Amino acid sequence: MRTTEARSSRSSTRRASVVASVGACAASLALVLAGTPSAVAEKHDDKGAQDSDKAFPSAHDVEKAEAAAGDTAALVERAEAELASANAELEAAALRAEQAAEAYNGARWRLQEATRAAHDARADVRRADTQLARQREDLAGVVAASYQDGGDVAAMNAVLGSDGPKGLMSQMLAYQGASSSMDARFQQYAATAALAEVFREQADEAEARRADLLAVADQSRQAAQAAASDAQAASAAIASRKEGLVRELARLQGISVELAEERQTALEEIERRKAEAAAAAAAAEAQAEAEAQAQAAADAAAQQDNGGDGGDGGDGSAPASPTSPSTPTPAPPPSSTPPATNGGAAAAIRFARAQLGEPYVWAAAGPDAWDCSGLTMGAWRAGGVSLPHYSAAQYAASSPISVSQLRPGDLVFWGSSSSPSSIHHVAMYLGGGMIIHAPRTGRPVSIDSMYYWVPPNFFGRV
Repeated sequence: MRTTEARSSRSSTRRASVVASVGACAASLALVLAGTPSAVAEKHDDKGAQDSDKAFPSAHDVEKAEAAAGDTAALVERAEAELASANAELEAAALRAEQAAEAYNGARWRLQEATRAAHDARADVRRADTQLARQREDLAGVVAASYQDGGDVAAMNAVLGSDGPKGLMSQMLAYQGASSSMDARFQQYAATAALAEVFREQADEAEARRADLLAVADQSRQAAQAAASDAQAASAAIASRKEGLVRELARLQGISVELAEERQTALEEIERRKAEAAAAAAAAEAQAEAEAQAQAAADAAAQQDNGGDGGDGGDGSAPASPTSPSTPTPAPPPSSTPPATNGGAAAAIRFARAQLGEPYVWAAAGPDAWDCSGLTMGAWRAGGVSLPHYSAAQYAASSPISVSQLRPGDLVFWGSSSSPSSIHHVAMYLGGGMIIHAPRTGRPVSIDSMYYWVPPNFFGRV
């Protein structure tokens, strides 16, 4: 009985333990299940939302990106504008230096001319003084001879002691001749003395002018040196500034500095070619207008010569009045045929080409450095022609021609106005619209388009 009860009690205890174990497992399983489908789904949804946010920027992100892009574009535009400004500053500094250098060449040329004039004036004074001394000696000899011969007394005795009327007349003529000869000598001496004094005054004036021009030349030399130094300093500063701007462009555009430099060089070349084309077109238009004016004037003159009244163009209509160009233009073609190109043009061009790559140095005329007028002077010296070392004087020494008459070896000039006295640069024409020249500080002797800068406005044939 007790055994049966004990067995029954142990059985109940095992069932309770199994039920408890099963319950614990069920609870654990419930916890596991609770963390699987719904929780995982929720976590997946959260991750998907984050991925979705990354794949599709918000409106705020878009606005920020657009603003950043706009800022970058503005910075790029500003950097490019600063680069263009730097290039313009470089050209302006170079132009000032070239003008100052040619002003010095002009001062030196005028000083040389004044020195030559003073030398010639002193030579005139020496010749006049020599002639005066000779006449003085001659006159002194005549006076002494007259005194030794008794002068007027001797002449009177000869008259009084003459043999008859015929002898008297002969003696009187001899006396008058001697007197006239002495008077003539006195007058000649006085004229030579006066001329010598005029020559002496002219020589003094020439020396004074030479002294003034010597001071001007020295001032011009100092001004040219200062302008050249300023141009060199500006060139170095602008080069450094451009390098920084190119680096900034590279950063803003997300490219390498080398690529940015290549791109900037290409852009500048494009702009240069555009400017050349525009300058060539403007020059051609101005030249055509000048030639039309010259032709109209020639037609009007011919009509008057043929008996016309000049009131109309021959068909009853009034002739159109040509408008003057707004900018300085080359002079119209001369009425006569320009002289043939000098036979030394080929030698002059060969010489100029041999200097390609040699540096520009203000006031230099070789053998290893040149300025603009120094190069053309040296080139044409090789061609057998002597030119002054001054661009404006080279134009004065040449025969003016028009741009349409240019031939290889002719000279091309740039002036700041329509007056030849404003000329400050000269180049040699090679043909096909190309020139060879010593451009400016920082640029060696090179071949360029005739319109590489601004249109030239004077042309001459040596």
